[in-house]
Amino acid sequence: MTKKIINNRMYNTETAKQLGYWSNGYTPSDFYFAEETLYQKKTGEYFLVGHGGPMSSYAESCAGQSCSGTIFNPFTEEDAKKWAMDRLDADAYIALFGEVEE
Repeated sequence: MTKKIINNRMYNTETAKQLGYWSNGYTPSDFYFAEETLYQKKTGEYFLVGHGGPMSSYAESCAGQSCSGTIFNPFTEEDAKKWAMDRLDADAYIALFGEVEE
């Protein structure tokens, strides 16, 4: 899935800029696999796309079972900064949002 409409706003991974990527280290075939990608739209808006296996936090219910799932989540700039602090190294954070106080 590359597009999602949320609150009458289009979120499209093909036209947005990828800012950061995180994976939990499991292979995509593992039930616990999870990955997240932070994007920024041309309008400056941020959004996160999360994807994971049937035992991940992104699992979806299908026919009474857990299946792999994908979410699109609009982010504020503060959400994006928090995600980057939690998921990226310091150099990647600084490249995206600038220097921070020591």
